[in-house]
Amino acid sequence: MRHIVLAVLLPLLASVALDASAQSASVTFGTLKQNPDAPVEVSADTLSVDQASGSAVFTGNVVIGQGEMRLAASKVRVTYGNDGQGIKRLLASGGVTLVSGPDAAEAQNADYSIETGTIVMTGDVLLTQGLSALTADKMTVNLRDGTAQMNGRVKTVFQPADN
Repeated sequence: MRHIVLAVLLPLLASVALDASAQSASVTFGTLKQNPDAPVEVSADTLSVDQASGSAVFTGNVVIGQGEMRLAASKVRVTYGNDGQGIKRLLASGGVTLVSGPDAAEAQNADYSIETGTIVMTGDVLLTQGLSALTADKMTVNLRDGTAQMNGRVKTVFQPADN
């Protein structure tokens, strides 16, 4: 996915690049508000369960689906609730990709709190929305209202209008 995104961004960078030099920015994310209470479907190459800690680790081609949202990574640790029922948190690492509607984000890591309905992506965050692209150190997505906050050296690329 990163190669596809880079193929789209390179022509944009060649045309006009603007360093926003901002420390934070608010953006919308996804076409619809997501329901963090919807069922979570996980597929992976392997699964390791630790009953003592109340967690499970999925590795290899991990794909998580919840409603219209998809999250992919090489490894995801799932932490279950105190009673051992329900998912409390998903910690994804290794080439994390988050897709909701036409929006896609990439990062090194993602921490999805099911309880709060937020996903915090860190490490070389890249958000693409159509022809627009934003990068930052961190992006916090609020699934309940469909917004995202980008922090830490936020940069964007603008496509000039055709004359």
